[in-house]
Amino acid sequence: MKKQTTTRESALNLPLVNPNAAGIDVGDTIHAVAVPEGRDTLPVRSFGTMTCDLEAIAAWLLECGVDTVAMESTGVYWRPLFNLLTQHGLEVYLVNAKQVKNVSGRKNDEDDARWIQKLHSCGLLRSSYLPDDQQEALRTLVRHRRTLTQDRGRCVLRMQKALELMNVKVHTLLRDITGKSGLAIIEAILRG
Repeated sequence: MKKQTTTRESALNLPLVNPNAAGIDVGDTIHAVAVPEGRDTLPVRSFGTMTCDLEAIAAWLLECGVDTVAMESTGVYWRPLFNLLTQHGLEVYLVNAKQVKNVSGRKNDEDDARWIQKLHSCGLLRSSYLPDDQQEALRTLVRHRRTLTQDRGRCVLRMQKALELMNVKVHTLLRDITGKSGLAIIEAILRG
């Protein structure tokens, strides 16, 4: 029992690297935000996820003297908040959820936000790599192209299945029904 108390005390006495740090537990409908003790009567608050709520988060953080924020990279829910906070001049750390989920016993969003805030204030969190605008645009185009290519493949398979159900054995003659000959056959079938 004494060993456990010593471990807790040493964890609480870590030096403050970021004294003006906040922590945010990001969710799809609620963002729980924690600021350092003594900055507000309620050091942990929950906000909605609409734009007006995100503006309220930024205003509250600035009012509490926060200059750096750590938040989990949960799905895509972090993006609007991340963009808004950086526009307000806050340094935002986007943290992999694995870095902050190593401790059991936290059961709710407010406790998670408080834990993220404590880890960030002690300098124990590392921000994830975020591509610049040009890289992000390129990533988006490449992903969209991949999706279109996959969709094209599924459409070709549906066409082949429809032909097979009509007992038209084009696949026995042609390897690719989307080639010049295959499309000519399909167009002839469509014309009757």
